[in-house]
Amino acid sequence: MQEIERKFLVKGEWKAFADSKTHIEQGYFHTDPGRTVRIRIRDDKGYLTIKGAPEKDGFARYEFETEIPLEDAREMMKLCMPGRVDKDRYLIKNGKHTIEVDEFFGDNEGLVVAEIELESEDEAFEKPDFLGKEVTNDFHYYNKYMLKRPYKMWKDEVDYEKGEGERY
Repeated sequence: MQEIERKFLVKGEWKAFADSKTHIEQGYFHTDPGRTVRIRIRDDKGYLTIKGAPEKDGFARYEFETEIPLEDAREMMKLCMPGRVDKDRYLIKNGKHTIEVDEFFGDNEGLVVAEIELESEDEAFEKPDFLGKEVTNDFHYYNKYMLKRPYKMWKDEVDYEKGEGERY
């Protein structure tokens, strides 16, 4: 299955627009640049996900996700690489789309990123005021990167509201 997704930093007030909230914990088996294999526990459900690399200068990439028993997901978490990504996900209706806003905790506390899935790379969508700078192709905002180099290690090097600055 092809996933076409764009990511944005979140600014200002946004929680009042949320329709629902879930808690997500993610562990990773593999995080090569070309592929990611992870386990996700979302509230009381488990998922196994495999993602490919984004297409060059594009938003599309391969994604396979399947639900697995919660107890299996908990056991598989024990086999993952060190570290976890811990976040709350809020769903916000936006025209014919749903924006997923992730509020991170732990070593990534203070970071809030929104994603919107599209049917094509050039599909138009409404952009609410809380969507800031686009960071779709910036690997710093990939969950798998934040596992290895969390936001707390580089947050002082970037102006979050503007999404500007060096991160090295």
